[in-house]
Amino acid sequence: MLRAPVGDRRLDILEWLKDPAAHFPPQRHGDLVEDGVTAHAVAVKLGVRRKVAETHLGLLAGIGVLRATRIRRRTYYRRDEVRIAEVARMFEKGW
Repeated sequence: MLRAPVGDRRLDILEWLKDPAAHFPPQRHGDLVEDGVTAHAVAVKLGVRRKVAETHLGLLAGIGVLRATRIRRRTYYRRDEVRIAEVARMFEKGW
């Protein structure tokens, strides 16, 4: 987990996903809060191509701070609050 560089963009994504309804427009399929947001929505918000957003989201999902859910042909990403709290506790203890 610690080998993946966090970067400002990934921190922005995590921050936006705390309250996705405030940062992303409604989606045709999938609830912003319950299901998460698509890579396309994140790409638009970041001002990058979808593949770039998918890379950031994939890294965050890979280290466990995001959960990915497939709905139809799209993947939706949302925060894994339990895992984020575990990581925060590790750093608080001075891991």
